[in-house]
Amino acid sequence: MKGRVLIVAGSDSGGGAGIQADIKVVTALGGFAMTAVTVLTAQNTEGVFGIHDVPAEFVAQQMEVVLTDIGADCIKIGMLHQPDIVEAVCHMIDRFASETPVVVDPVMVAKGGASLLTEEAMEALKIKMVPRATVLTPNIPEAEALAGQKGATIDQAEELARGLTVLGARAVLLKGGHRDGGNVMDMLMEHGKVSDIYTSPRINTVHTHGTGCTLASAIATGIAQGLTLREAVARARNFVMEAIETAPGFGKGHGPLNHAHTVNEY
Repeated sequence: MKGRVLIVAGSDSGGGAGIQADIKVVTALGGFAMTAVTVLTAQNTEGVFGIHDVPAEFVAQQMEVVLTDIGADCIKIGMLHQPDIVEAVCHMIDRFASETPVVVDPVMVAKGGASLLTEEAMEALKIKMVPRATVLTPNIPEAEALAGQKGATIDQAEELARGLTVLGARAVLLKGGHRDGGNVMDMLMEHGKVSDIYTSPRINTVHTHGTGCTLASAIATGIAQGLTLREAVARARNFVMEAIETAPGFGKGHGPLNHAHTVNEY
């Protein structure tokens, strides 16, 4: 077991995304997962039916007791929902993990369309969390909302990613899954320059719940294990594609991935 990853994110009662998916990914890739739960959700493959915020003070306490005892080689940020939680998480990072790499997945909308980030929290995320990101992993709608500019076409992708680095993120992985076409193109920008472009065939399936959480946690695990960012992204993308291709087919809506495909069957 190598690589300590502290996951700061929301719970998904359906097990396909959020904390549940994050723990599975880190474990499947040989890392050690720890958590600070920010919000509880009642959700399944058909949507989000309830959201219950964890008090910001308790989110901070979860982070503090883990970071001052076990420590972390990387921190993965997921659903934060409210501005006071964003502020509390930023404060804990500055106080106890200022030199620790941070992977920020700006979770805004669930696969079924439910909003997972209040408008006030988005502003706090943009101003306070994005500048702390070692790498930011938005999809196109999330990137457009944060940068305040359009980027739906491949030609617009570089400027959209650069708009996010202007906000302070050291690197941006702009995911291209929301574009039409037979291939998915993800762009990695580091320090304002494109360092890699990853292209793979689109997998036509409804079983894609939690792909963003899964990818970000896989990247965080790679960073925690000493991979370069480019290596961590490449391995994470391969992990996600295999997880989609071998999805178990559970649920009536957007089903979960097979996070355990690296684990031997018993």
